[in-house]
Amino acid sequence: MALKLIRKFVASSLLFVTAASASAETFVFTAIPDEDETRLVERFRGVADYLSEQLDVDVRYIPVKSYAAAVSAFRNNQVQLAWFGGLSGVQARRLVPGSEAIAQGVEDEAFQTYFIANTSTGIDPAEDLASLEDQLRGKTFTFGSKGSTSGRLMPEFHIRETFEEAPEDFFARVGFSGNHTRTLRLVEAGTYEVGALNFQVWEKELENGNIDTNAVQVIWETPAYPDYQWTIRGDVNERFGDGFKERVKEALLALDDQELLESFPRSGFIPASNEDYEPIRKTAEEIGILD
Repeated sequence: MALKLIRKFVASSLLFVTAASASAETFVFTAIPDEDETRLVERFRGVADYLSEQLDVDVRYIPVKSYAAAVSAFRNNQVQLAWFGGLSGVQARRLVPGSEAIAQGVEDEAFQTYFIANTSTGIDPAEDLASLEDQLRGKTFTFGSKGSTSGRLMPEFHIRETFEEAPEDFFARVGFSGNHTRTLRLVEAGTYEVGALNFQVWEKELENGNIDTNAVQVIWETPAYPDYQWTIRGDVNERFGDGFKERVKEALLALDDQELLESFPRSGFIPASNEDYEPIRKTAEEIGILD
């Protein structure tokens, strides 16, 4: 009889531990590495703390080394939420049916790419990219990451559309810096004569006094397009409980910590949907980045 009671107690205890473990599952998210890693870790650890408090679950941010790695982590369910650029978000949602864009920065409705040039080139700023053809042809040029919307997709689209040539045919040499901050530094140093980067990175670095404006300047700004967004997997309610997806969305939209928002930098978050990024999908297909 005593042995039966012991077995029953052990079985009950194991059941309790298993149930407790299931309810305490960690919600994991990542972000594309579009800037210096140290800054990203500081920013998104703050987001993790905020979401953990709002959702009453353990929330963890994991950094990745590339845009492709962020998409892969989302596809493999290593992360359930991601801060993607326009293109990486489109790629991720194609790979994970049911996933949704749920929030974007206020500034992401009308995002821009800045073309920048080392001042030694003598290239003057212009409102029309076509007018810069003679000055740009034969220069060295760097994009950001190959998977970047503002650092690769949109600038390549405008180069092809305006000059009717592929970047590698129009420029003497084309590179991929890996992120927007590095693009800025490479052009500022003269390693590349011209480059394309996220306008928010330029404005933030300029505000902080981190740009030598005697060495580098903005020469052209693209028309506006939709960009960054939070994308969540469609199966999170099954894993974390009914209504969890909506709770995540509400938490992101309610984020009003000015220091945290400034680190993005964004003035706040607003609702987003997959349909908002159809222009990005079509552009990517048009220039052959998406099949």
